[in-house]
Amino acid sequence: MALSVIGAGFGRTGTTSLKLALEGLGLGPCFHMKEFFTAPNSEELRARWHKVAFGQNAPAWDDVFAGYHSAVDWPASAYYRELAANYPQAKVILTVRDPERWWESASRTIFSGTTSPEAMESRTDTWGQAMNRIIGEGVLGGVKDRAGVIAIFRRHIEEVKRTIPPERLLVSGAGEGWEPLCRFLGVAVPDMPYPHENTAEIFQAKRAAEAGGQQPVAARDDHASE
Repeated sequence: MALSVIGAGFGRTGTTSLKLALEGLGLGPCFHMKEFFTAPNSEELRARWHKVAFGQNAPAWDDVFAGYHSAVDWPASAYYRELAANYPQAKVILTVRDPERWWESASRTIFSGTTSPEAMESRTDTWGQAMNRIIGEGVLGGVKDRAGVIAIFRRHIEEVKRTIPPERLLVSGAGEGWEPLCRFLGVAVPDMPYPHENTAEIFQAKRAAEAGGQQPVAARDDHASE
């Protein structure tokens, strides 16, 4: 199954909502960071991405994304250029938001607790090692401070715009709804509200529930990005 849509946006830029939207449009299953925790084959997915992170050869992307028709969020977006080249018919969606607000959201969620940059460096589990290599060392280059990470966020947006031909790229901001997405994909606008999921408040509520013992420890790594 070849990918038909590739997400190039960082985590916490509306990627959970986009995942649900793509699946609602029949372009799923959509791979997202959440799949490491919710998919029936989550352990297999973790092994696949550990091989992506540490393998000596170029990834076999058809195997990495076996069973998926689209992919958004980290870690997939870290490889948007390779994926765009491997799937030349796929369209690319760059989710964006105000950089300062993005940092505030990310620092309260995916860059906190057991998934903070400092914590990720010492992770010994397969998933943690892979995500630290791909995101912490790769995307962020080891940078942890606010100004440095925001600068990387801004550069990434401009890099995607330079790299992907405009006819193949949709730059999508939060709150734009179905119309620009459906027009870009050439599909009809569905008769249902556009998804709006995994706000920082929802994310923090999930973590609070996990800390209170309402979920097993094995599920506490992170339910990842908006």
